[in-house]
Formats: sequence, structure tokens, C-alpha cells
Amino acid sequence: MTTVVLKPGPPARTAHAFVYETLRRAILGGDLPLGYRLVQADIAAQLKVSITPVREALRDLAGAGLVRIDAHKGAIIRELDLSEVREIYELRRMLEPVSIRKAVERITDEELDRAARLRELMAAERDPGQWVELNRQFHAVFSDAARSPRLCAILTGLRDGAAVYVGLSLRGQERARREEADRDHRELLAAFRERRAEAAVEIAIRHLNSTMTAIEQLTRT
Repeated sequence: MTTVVLKPGPPARTAHAFVYETLRRAILGGDLPLGYRLVQADIAAQLKVSITPVREALRDLAGAGLVRIDAHKGAIIRELDLSEVREIYELRRMLEPVSIRKAVERITDEELDRAARLRELMAAERDPGQWVELNRQFHAVFSDAARSPRLCAILTGLRDGAAVYVGLSLRGQERARREEADRDHRELLAAFRERRAEAAVEIAIRHLNSTMTAIEQLTRT
């Protein structure tokens, strides 16, 4: 197995946070291939940290659904599981409309401005891993605005579980996918500002379907 050279993430307050962010970006950005085995000693040596923060970061990445822990092989980047991603997106298509209809009535101008700033950051971002994270934050603004804690928690879990697949959907067609996503995000923001709930629902469903289609196409190439 060839060792992947990691690009250190941004400085962090703790070694654990630094390792976690570095690995998360590498996974979401596609620098670490699906099925890749993460060797704690290699990661620690590359990032110049001890084994302990690496072990903690891998545990948290497993909790976020980005890696799986094998009793014999250790931490492994999650492979593409088409049945899982289909279930995630089926649930999102069911729940996002409920959340959106609530959020359209309750979202504040400050929250809309935050979503707009995140969209601008995404448009300028060149790192795929960071783009996926900004995308997650963008959509979280709207689910938070629904003011429905249980629904928000469920959607957050689904969105976190989908993050690695969103990164996958960019591969081989990053420019086209990002342009399409930016268009959807602009239209979604406009629908929210104009309080057009059903238009926002339609845009969100189209957005989810587009990502799912891109992921399915990867399995046929």
C-alpha cells in the first residue's frame, strides 16, 4: 500500500483538532481513496504529533461516518455503499421539505445573510474538502432555522453521513457540479428571502436528486 502524503490542515487549538481537520479534509477532498487504511504511526509521523491525538481523531471520524474501524485492519476510509447513500437521500427527500416549510416562516435576515456569505465562500473555495464543509454549513443554516431540535438533529446526522458522498459526487466533474450547486444555492436563497416555501422545496429536492445521480454515475464508470 502506497502511503498518501497528507496536506496539513489549518492550525488548531489542540493536536486532536488539528489531526481531525487534516484527515477530514483529505477524506472529503478525495486525497485519501475509498478503502484506504489509515495507519496511526504514519499519520503521527507525517503530522508530527503523538499517537494519542491520531487515535482520538480516528475515533471521531468513525463517529462522523467517514471511516470504519476494523478489529483487525484498524481505521479504513469508508467504501462507496450505494444502498446506504440511497437510504440517506431517500430520508432527506422525505424530511427536508418538512424542515424547509418550517424554516421559511422562521428564518431571520441575519441567518439569510450568513447563508449568503457561506455561498460566496464556496464560490471562491478551491479546496474540495473545505468546499464540502462549507456546503454542509450552508444547508445547516436552513435546518437550524426550522427551530425544530429533533428534526434538525436527524437532518444533521443524515447530512454528516452524506458528506463523504457529496465529495465523491465532485470527482471527475468538479467544475460542472460546483456550478450547478452554486446555481441551486442562489435560487434557494432567493426563494427563502421571498418566503416561497414550495419553490424552496422544489429546488432542494432537485439539488438532492442531482447529487444522487452523480454518485450513481460513479458506480457505472
